[in-house]
Amino acid sequence: MATTLDLTRQALAERLERPRYEILPLDGIVEQVVAHVPTAARVTVTASPAKGLGATVDVAERLAAHGYTVVPHLSARLVHDPAHLEELTGRLLAAGVREVFVPAGDADPPAGEFHGAADLLRAMGDIRASFDEVGITGYPESHHLISDEETIQAMFAKAPMATCIISQICFDAGVIEDWVRQVRTRGTDLPIWIGLPGIVDYARLVRISMKIGLGESARFLGHHRSWMRRLITRQFKPDALMRGLAGTVADPDARIAGFHFYTFNEVERTERWRRATLARLAVPA
Repeated sequence: MATTLDLTRQALAERLERPRYEILPLDGIVEQVVAHVPTAARVTVTASPAKGLGATVDVAERLAAHGYTVVPHLSARLVHDPAHLEELTGRLLAAGVREVFVPAGDADPPAGEFHGAADLLRAMGDIRASFDEVGITGYPESHHLISDEETIQAMFAKAPMATCIISQICFDAGVIEDWVRQVRTRGTDLPIWIGLPGIVDYARLVRISMKIGLGESARFLGHHRSWMRRLITRQFKPDALMRGLAGTVADPDARIAGFHFYTFNEVERTERWRRATLARLAVPA
């Protein structure tokens, strides 16, 4: 008879068998993904005001041609108008891309008339049905620019137009678990992909975390700079965080679809860690 430990290990292993890897659309990343990431993994491609959505769609098209399930970001604040949205979705559908992630994005001011994800999702209209998956953002911690009340209301507005939730990075398993319970209590039942950092140097993780403002995690890092400096040559590994989430992952009522790894383009190291972790999690017959 399988023990509780076996069941939680199995639940973690099942999610690690089909991860999501988030990448930045930078030079050389397509070649890195093809060399190191199996096509069983979903690959999500971010967008930024500096590069625009053209770079995101370019990388998505190239990875789709290699047989990957690609999930490009359609950042609402980077879309100029309905014609631009039609052009982008047309290119993605023509490339065989059937999943998208729709965040608000960080462009300030917006490039056009869309100020948030709900605006863009509504503008997509019937074209949403052409995509098998439409993801929206979840915030386990307070957003550095948006109030908690706004993020809660935004989720209610977006949920009927989406198929899943992808959570922002959080370094506290307890906070993530509380957030999952709150999402379910409030009546949102979309599957949740839990966002975790991949294998990344602490120096880079601290720099990015402070830049994007990850609620209590960012404040913790800011108040413990001397401690973090001692870790500057080490790598962050998500093992402890993932173990802390094991109970929630194994709970069917939590509806955890899997793990969404923010790789910061460290795809080779993250994939090597994933395979080693799967080997350690192997549940005895």
